[in-house]
Amino acid sequence: MQASYGTLAETINGLKKDGYTLDFNMHEECLICNGHDANLSPEEFEIDGTYRFEGQSDPDDSAIVYAISSAKYGIKGILVNGYGIYAEDYSSALIEKLKRHHQ
Repeated sequence: MQASYGTLAETINGLKKDGYTLDFNMHEECLICNGHDANLSPEEFEIDGTYRFEGQSDPDDSAIVYAISSAKYGIKGILVNGYGIYAEDYSSALIEKLKRHHQ
């Protein structure tokens, strides 16, 4: 896994090449893995890397990409989250849990 891949699209493609092939979504207090029968609580995954992108001309382009792995389920994937005033409230609460869990 690299420290930087470039743009948002290049980062997602680079992480997929590095084995982070699944797509995660947030759901209140856990992550849901599309295409896999796993609902990950904060204790069941690690954040292997974070990549922040600022939308220079459009705030809707602002995002954080998380490279996530779970030893329990033997899976790796990506979570893309918008931030700022456009981020969902439940997402921000879960991201705070993700940050604390990673530290």
